[in-house]
Amino acid sequence: MSKIIISTEEIESFRDKRWRREEILKIETAPEVEAMVEDLGFCLALTDARTNLPSVYIAVCGRRDAYSPKNVQKDYEMSLAWTLKDEVMMRGKVYYSKLCKGRAMFVAPRLIPYFNAIWGVPKNREKTILSGSANKILEVLRKEWEMGTADLRLETEIKSRPRITKALDKLQRAMKVVPLEVLYQPRFTYIWTLAEARFPKELSKKVVRAEAVKELARAFLQMCGTTTRGEFAKALGLTRKEAGKANHALVKEGFAERLSVGVYKMKI
Repeated sequence: MSKIIISTEEIESFRDKRWRREEILKIETAPEVEAMVEDLGFCLALTDARTNLPSVYIAVCGRRDAYSPKNVQKDYEMSLAWTLKDEVMMRGKVYYSKLCKGRAMFVAPRLIPYFNAIWGVPKNREKTILSGSANKILEVLRKEWEMGTADLRLETEIKSRPRITKALDKLQRAMKVVPLEVLYQPRFTYIWTLAEARFPKELSKKVVRAEAVKELARAFLQMCGTTTRGEFAKALGLTRKEAGKANHALVKEGFAERLSVGVYKMKI
């Protein structure tokens, strides 16, 4: 197979439009964030250009070279991105949580079953996979449905703040709990709920892992236009072998074309 050359500028120009990295496309409201998430399938929350993935912060800035300022509290763009992140999370129309690689992400409802097939923990394996602290939190939330972090510490008798934070992070990655609301007064805290309480239909859908990886590869290719070697695997923390198989499946069905080893382009 002959190697097809595609310029970096061609790739970046495609992403400028898809990731809202243009002044005319930048976002300012919660519905615009939700529309972007639905369009892309998933995106990060407050990461900047160094991550090389779409995010709410980059879309608020509307430019490629969006870098987090040193003083985030006084920066208008970061403050707006943070406010939008909170508002979209509380509206509950798209999934928000710390997911793969422990990063805060937004996911369109149609992709929730695929994320869950890869990173979710089945109920019958919670006791063996999740920590004791995580299981205590689940037990409390399944009785109360929603609860603030401080109250969870009291109910679970987990006195260590780092310990309960670690357990909540683990539960988010396992797609068991999500933040329902954030409060800043009288003190900063999250209100937590069960993920299945917000998205019961999507989280009850059964999908085999190979199909899930393929559909996430499809979303990633639609998002990026062209994927370079190892880019998809790195973005979601998958193995290159698994990511490669998914991209090969997309080529086989005619959705993508293989330009060279590990390089794939969406067919238009």
